[in-house]
Amino acid sequence: MTTPQGARARARLEVTTAIKDEARRQLAAEGAAKLSLRAVARELGMVSSALYRYFPSRDDLLTALIIDAYDSLGEAAENAHAAAADAAPAHRWVTVCEAVRGWALTRPHEYALIYGSPVPGYSAPETTIPPAARVALVLIGILREAFEGRGLARTPVPAELAPEARRMADELVPGLPPEVAVAMAAAWAQLFGLVGFELFGQFKGVVAEAERERFFRHAAAQLAHGVGLVFP
Repeated sequence: MTTPQGARARARLEVTTAIKDEARRQLAAEGAAKLSLRAVARELGMVSSALYRYFPSRDDLLTALIIDAYDSLGEAAENAHAAAADAAPAHRWVTVCEAVRGWALTRPHEYALIYGSPVPGYSAPETTIPPAARVALVLIGILREAFEGRGLARTPVPAELAPEARRMADELVPGLPPEVAVAMAAAWAQLFGLVGFELFGQFKGVVAEAERERFFRHAAAQLAHGVGLVFP
């Protein structure tokens, strides 16, 4: 038998989902900077005061959308990694990178929300950090497995960078060498740079549209080499 509390929780979830769905439509049409709680309420046939019971401010709604986007992207990376569980680490790295690209191409406005231009006046709270780390944790897990198995090819870092490299290793990739921490940070930036360039049109006139999938796969393999992974 359905309890009143259960029915209320289900109703609240349905309204919350409807609010976020409408907000995503606004993101696609207007961009994050123009997201408006009043406009969302109007489109849903709600009074603004009712919507504020679900999201007290625009920033609260933005945070919910950002967390959802990071979690969705992280889930795509994790699923791709699980599906390639029997492959060598370098191949799994490329598979995860391709999953990131595929997610971005199918959800460009959500990608822009988390990796595009900052929203004026908005500062993401710490609750967004764990979801944002999910893709990185998958890639770091691949490196850790390779390091503990066949090992990683390592490129020495300059002496002047060594203290920062050690800090990065201690804080970001405990148990992995400083050289790997530096390479991982560079590869992380390059991965999302590649995706962003394609998504936001910077590859126009540079990489033919029909060849971008192959180009990306090759680039992801180069990133794998850069972090020390070796293809069998």
